[in-house]
Formats: sequence, C-alpha cells, structure tokens
Amino acid sequence: MTSYFVRRFLLILPTFLGVTVLVFTLTRLVPGGPIERMLNEAAMAGADNAGATSGYDGHGAGALSDQQIEELKAYYGFDKPVLVAYADWLGKVLTLDLGTSTRYSEPVWETVKGRLPISIFYGVATLILTYGVCVPLGIVKAIRHKTAFDNLSSAVVFFGYAIPSYVVAIALLTGFAANLEWFPLGGFVSDDFDDLSGLEKAGDVASHAVLPLLSYMAGSFAVTTLLMKNSLMDNLAAEYVRTAIAKGMNFRAAVFGHALRNSLIPIATSFGNNITLIVTGSFLIEKIFNIDGFGLLGFESLVERDYPVVMGILVISSLLFLIGNILSDVCVALTDPRVKFGSGESGQ
Repeated sequence: MTSYFVRRFLLILPTFLGVTVLVFTLTRLVPGGPIERMLNEAAMAGADNAGATSGYDGHGAGALSDQQIEELKAYYGFDKPVLVAYADWLGKVLTLDLGTSTRYSEPVWETVKGRLPISIFYGVATLILTYGVCVPLGIVKAIRHKTAFDNLSSAVVFFGYAIPSYVVAIALLTGFAANLEWFPLGGFVSDDFDDLSGLEKAGDVASHAVLPLLSYMAGSFAVTTLLMKNSLMDNLAAEYVRTAIAKGMNFRAAVFGHALRNSLIPIATSFGNNITLIVTGSFLIEKIFNIDGFGLLGFESLVERDYPVVMGILVISSLLFLIGNILSDVCVALTDPRVKFGSGESGQ
C-alpha cells in the first residue's frame, strides 16, 4: 500500500503542471486581459475629460503611450512567449510567491488569505453537517423503506435537490431574514463583532451561518442521502447478509455489523473529492449573503481579468483536489478490507 500512495503522490506534479499550463496558456490567449482593461479605462477617462472641457476634442486624453504599454507588458510578463512566462510564474510559485493582483495591487497571497478562514469555516461545516445528517438519514430510510417516513423524507430531499441552491438562498434570505428577521441579512459577522464576548461571538457567527449553510447543503443533501440509502439496501439484499440472518443473527446486528461498512464504500469514494468545497464554495450564495469567500473572489477575479489571483486560486484548489483524490483512496482502503493497493489485485 505504501508504494501505491508514493506513486499517487508522484503523479501530483505532472497533473498539476498539466492543469496550470493549460489555464495559464488560456489567460494569454483570451482577449480582454489586464492591459486591455487599463487601456479601456484610460480611454474612458479621456472621453470624460473631453466632455467636461469645452473647446477641446479630447483625442489622446488619458491614453497610454506605446512605451507605457510595453512597460506594462513587461511588468505582467506579456512580453515573453507563453512557455517562458509560465516557467517564470512557476518558479515564483515554488518560492511561495503567487504574484501581484492587477485589481488590488497587492500580493495575491495577501488577497487570498483574508478569504481563507471564511471559506474553510463554511466548507468544513458543510461537510460535517452533510455527512453527519445524510449518512444516518440514509440508514434510517433504507431500514424503513416505503414507510411514511421514507416517502415524506424523500419528497423533502428531492424538493431541495430540484431547486437550485441560489434560489434556496434567495428564498431563505427573503423569508427568514428580511420578513421574519430571525437571522441577519448577510455578512460573516456583525459590525460590532469585536466588541462582543467570546460566547456572543460564537452566537453571532452561528446566526450568520445558518442560512448560507442550508443553501450550501440543499443540492448535496439529496445525493448523499439517497446514495447511502441505495447502497445499504443493495447490501441488505446481498447473500452474505441474508445468510447471516438465516443463521440466527438479528437484523440490527446484520445491518451495523455487516452491511453498513460495505455500504459506506461509495460514500468514502467521494469523500476526498469534496475537500475542494473547503475553498471553492459558491459565488452565487456568497454574493447573495454578502460573504467574502473564495468562490466570490474567484468569480470577480475572472470577470475583472485579474489573472494572478485566478492562477493563485487554481494552485490552491488543484492541489486540494489532487490530495483529495488520494484521501478518497485512503478512505476506501480503510472502509473496504478487500482493497490491497499496490498488489495489482483485490483480496478475496
């Protein structure tokens, strides 16, 4: 097993290089980069100045000279071939330098690290709540299949799955925050957060987090619940469980002693991949609730052509995704005793 995970870790590097070189090349090929945006802003400023000044046609006002444009290209690395510029960027990344944001005019890491605690909080909380609720609910639904509880809970989870998460967010914000005023309208904390006591701070964060977390869970809740239910039902119908019950084992022991562990394998397979939720989030939900998280930062950086921030977010998210794949294998190995990584075959 050790050799298998060593090989998987070694595969991180070529995969990371492939993903980043592809996106880096696209940022150089698509129109409307940071320099074009600056030229447009300068042209608009020149037009405004021309309109405000009588007797002046405004031609060239606010425009950048050819020398200034070349200096900007050199500053952002657009004067070099793509592969050379990528090699320079990668060399800086290896020294933990993600570059400088063209929008905020500060190091990318300074821009990113302010959003990390918020994204980590919502990502970890969503994972804990999703698995903490969906796995037990899926077990109960499998055991009580076709009962009133199963039918009612299925209707609820399918209803949540059918509605986009941002629609759920708007409905929750309108109903429980704007109309009933049970929760804050948005933000991560209140304006007077620093003046609160420790317990009051925890309550303030929790009150702000309720509605966004419900919105985050709306889509994945149904998928995880039904995956758990269907997997457990398949194992309960398997020969080994039926044989165990026929030999005198009670149903509860058969469920939790035999069927449950095998039923967790599909859940374990996808668990590691969900680690990217810790940083990616949803820019629509973050926009609706005015949360300065990773998702909103990535979307705004893409719209504003802030490519250093886009690449910085790509570095973090791609590494988390690759590590998450390995974590998924670890979860499968811990759940399924038949798996023997590195031997080329499964134990029987």
